Amino acid sequence: MEQVDCVVIGAGVVGLAVAREMALQGRETILLEREGSFGTISSARNSEVIHAGIYYPKDSLKAKLCVEGNRLLYEYCRTHLVGTRPYGKLIVAEDSQIDDLQAILYKAQNNGVPDIKMISGEEAKQLEPKLKCSAAILSASTGIIDSHAYMLSLLGGFEDAGGMIAYHSPLISARPIGQGAEGGFELSIGGPDGMKLQTKLLINCAGMSAPAVAQKIEGIEKDQIPKAYFAKGNYFSLSGKSPFTHLIYPIPEPGGLGVHLTLDMGGQAKFGPDVEWLDIDNEEQIDYTVDPKRGEGFYEAVRRYWPELKDNSLQPDYSGVRAKIVPPNSAAEDFCFNTPQDHGLQGLYNLYGFESPGLTSSIAIARYLEGKIKNSL
Repeated sequence: MEQVDCVVIGAGVVGLAVAREMALQGRETILLEREGSFGTISSARNSEVIHAGIYYPKDSLKAKLCVEGNRLLYEYCRTHLVGTRPYGKLIVAEDSQIDDLQAILYKAQNNGVPDIKMISGEEAKQLEPKLKCSAAILSASTGIIDSHAYMLSLLGGFEDAGGMIAYHSPLISARPIGQGAEGGFELSIGGPDGMKLQTKLLINCAGMSAPAVAQKIEGIEKDQIPKAYFAKGNYFSLSGKSPFTHLIYPIPEPGGLGVHLTLDMGGQAKFGPDVEWLDIDNEEQIDYTVDPKRGEGFYEAVRRYWPELKDNSLQPDYSGVRAKIVPPNSAAEDFCFNTPQDHGLQGLYNLYGFESPGLTSSIAIARYLEGKIKNSL
C-alpha cells in the first residue's frame, strides 16, 4: 500500500494553496479531487474579488487572514504573472445609512485595512458620475483576479514541488491507524482507479462538502461536525458597457454583501450575488440555474445607487453556493480550523465554513495551517 506524508482533499482554490504549501515544506503530498479538473465548483462560481478585509469582526480569522492574504495575493500574482485589476471599491450609503457606513470604516481600520477612507457623495460622484449616494468608503486595495490563472499557477507550483493530483478520486472512507506520532490514516479512494492509501496528515479542504467528507472519517464525534447550509448567490450580467470603473457595493445585508457591481478582467460589469437560502440537505440537490424572476429584485437594489439602470438590461448569468455552517439569520461564522486539539485524531485537519474571503485569503490560510501543523508536532 502506498504511503505518503500528506493527503489534501479538494482541489478548489483553498485546497490548491494548502497542497502547494505542504509540498513546499517538503512533504510528499497527494491532492484528491472528485471532479475531472481543479476549481470547478465554488472556486469557479465567485466574483473573483480580491477583498480588503473590511467587514469582519476584529481579531477574527477572516479579518486577519484576509488582510494578510490581500497583500500576499497581490505579491504572488506580481511575481507569478497572474492577472489582477486593482479597480478599487466604493461602499455607498444613503442619508439614513451614514452611521452604518461609519461603523464599517471603523471596523476596517481596526482590522488594519490599508488605503481606505471615507469620502463625500460629491467626491464619489467625481470618481463615478453616474453614482447616487450621500457618502462612500473608498477601498483602494480591493480588486479583481483571474482566478482560473491563479489556480493553474498554484497547481503548477504544487506539482513543481513534487506534489501529485488525482482526479475522479472521491474519498470513500478514512480509518485512523497507529498511535500518537506514529499514527495516521488509511484511506479508501473511489473512482475508476480506486485505491488504498496511507497518510500521516489528512487535510479536508472540500469547501461546502467538508462536513460531508468529515462524516466519512472514522473516530470523529458527530457533534464535532457542523451541519452544512446552502446559500446560493445569483449573478446577472449587464448588457453594454459598464458605467463604472470601480466596484460598487451597498451596505451589507444578512448572509452577504448586498447586490453589488463587480467588473471582470476585461471591464465588463455584472451584478450579484444575492442571497437565496436553499432548502436542501446535500450538495447533490443544488440547481445552479439562475431564475430570471430574481432579476426584479436586482433592478430595485441597483437603482438605489445607479438610478439610470435601464429596464431589460440585466441577463441571468451564473450562480454559486457559499460554504455556510450557520443557518439563515445567524451571525456570520468565522473560518473554522478543526484540529487534533478539537477532535483528538492526530494528523487530521478539517477546514469548515471557508466561504468568502477564502480566495483572497488562500495563501495566508495555507501558511496559518502550516503553523498549526508544526506546533502540533
